[in-house]
Amino acid sequence: MSLACGIPLLECVYCLACARWAWKRCLHSGAHDSDTWGLASPEEFEPVPRMCRFIMANYETDISNPQFAPPGGYQMDLNNIITRKSYKDTKGRVTPYLIYLDHGHSDIVLALRGLNLAIEGEYAVLLDNRLGKRKFDGGYVHNGLLRAAGWVLDRECDILKELVEKYPSYNLTFAGHSLGSGVAAMLTMVVVLNRGKLGNVDRKWRS
Repeated sequence: MSLACGIPLLECVYCLACARWAWKRCLHSGAHDSDTWGLASPEEFEPVPRMCRFIMANYETDISNPQFAPPGGYQMDLNNIITRKSYKDTKGRVTPYLIYLDHGHSDIVLALRGLNLAIEGEYAVLLDNRLGKRKFDGGYVHNGLLRAAGWVLDRECDILKELVEKYPSYNLTFAGHSLGSGVAAMLTMVVVLNRGKLGNVDRKWRS
C-alpha cells in the first residue's frame, strides 16, 4: 500500500521539478548572463554597433542596393570590401561572410552572418558535435564550429596575411552573429595558435 502511494508521489515531485526547470529557462534571458559585469566605457563599446553593421551587411543580396539597412546605413565604403562569400561560395560549410578594410578605425574585419533557418548545411555545422568529440589546445571545442573556422582560414589566409603585412598597425577583428559568432570565436582561437599563418600577427589584449 505504501509503495503504491509512493510511486505517484515521486512522479508528482519529478513533474514539479521539470516544470520549475522549464519555467526558469523560459524566463532566462541574455541579460541574466551579464548581471554581474561591469559597465563598458564609451571607448570600449564603440566597436559594437560598427561590427553589427558589418555583420548585417552580409544579409543583403546587393549591398549597393540595400533592403535591410539600419538607420544611417551600413557606413561602409564598398570599395573597401576586399572579398565577400555567399551561400554559393560556402556551400553550407559556413555562413556567408565578408572581409572589410576599415581605414577609419584602422581595422581589418572578417564579419560572418548568422544562422539561416532555410539552409540545411548550416544545421549540419551546428549539429556536428558530441561530448568529447574534438580536443583542442588541452580542452574540447565544438567540432562543427572548428571545421567551419578552419574552412574560412584555409580560403582567406593569403588575403588576411597580405592585409596584415600591408597594414601592420591595424587590428584584425573577427565578428559574427548567432552561428557566425561561434565561428568567429573559434577562428580567433585557431589564429592565435597559428599566428605564423598570418605572418606572426601580434596578440593584443584589450582592457
